[in-house]
Amino acid sequence: MPEIQFTHELDTSGLLCPEPVMMLHGKVKELTTGDILRVVATDPSTTRDIPKFCQFLSFPLLAQEQQDDIFIYYIEKK
Repeated sequence: MPEIQFTHELDTSGLLCPEPVMMLHGKVKELTTGDILRVVATDPSTTRDIPKFCQFLSFPLLAQEQQDDIFIYYIEKK
């Protein structure tokens, strides 16, 4: 996968549902249109919750990957 250039990062490592999505909701309010947010998580439930969050708010989920027990998401603010 080509490296995605991101403008902001949110590390939710060690946090469990619902905290990662709550933090994500707060973070996207700080972003401007076109910003790309990299989210790092360790909670497996984020593989379900973050794509649904993006779909609900119509934010493109540019990429989703897993490296061992770490889940990484790239989200564009629309």
